[in-house]
Amino acid sequence: MLNYLFKYVKMDASGRYGENWGIKDTIWSLVRLFVRCLRGRVVSLFFRERRGLSFIGRHTRIINRSYISAGRNFVAEDGCEVNGKSLRGLKFGNNVTIGKFALIRATNEYGGEPGVGLVIGDDSNIGPYSYIGCSGFIEIGKNVMISPRVSIYAENHNFSSTQQPMKKQGVTRHFVRIEDDCWIAANSIILAGVTIGQGSIVAAGSVVTNDVLPFSIVAGNPARLIKQRK
Repeated sequence: MLNYLFKYVKMDASGRYGENWGIKDTIWSLVRLFVRCLRGRVVSLFFRERRGLSFIGRHTRIINRSYISAGRNFVAEDGCEVNGKSLRGLKFGNNVTIGKFALIRATNEYGGEPGVGLVIGDDSNIGPYSYIGCSGFIEIGKNVMISPRVSIYAENHNFSSTQQPMKKQGVTRHFVRIEDDCWIAANSIILAGVTIGQGSIVAAGSVVTNDVLPFSIVAGNPARLIKQRK
């Protein structure tokens, strides 16, 4: 019955409820999933585009929903915040998860210049307590793992003048590109103008200031090459 249910909603059920899951635990898990699905049906009514079910947690804030497109099985966990207002919108692929208390912000909620936007490919996730600042354009590929408390910035504050506060000098927008099959470990910071190549690993606590070649492992502040996976 479970296999039929997950096949109907086009979710991968393999290994989800194995022999170590008792009937009671399985039932309560499905009840929570059902409640989030009901909440998701209401919230996603206002999306620009939806291609399947959405699962929305408690105390989750998704604002400016008409700028958001979501694929199948989009998950926004408890307490996260997504502000969709942006020039190119926010586009989430199939099976994308936004972790608890993560913040995706393209534009200030109280006005100001709209940001550019964000695209996340299939089967990728944003970890809990992460910050994605897509004032510039952020592109995240498929099968990307972003661990808890990762920060990604696609802009830099201007500071050339010493005659006025830096806060009033505005920002320069850039981009961030994370290619397919990357792992960004916990507490890492990805700065504007950076491309992280396919299959790369950014070690926990790293600060990435320059491009990372494909299939590299980098670590440190600033992040430096540790080894090549190939």
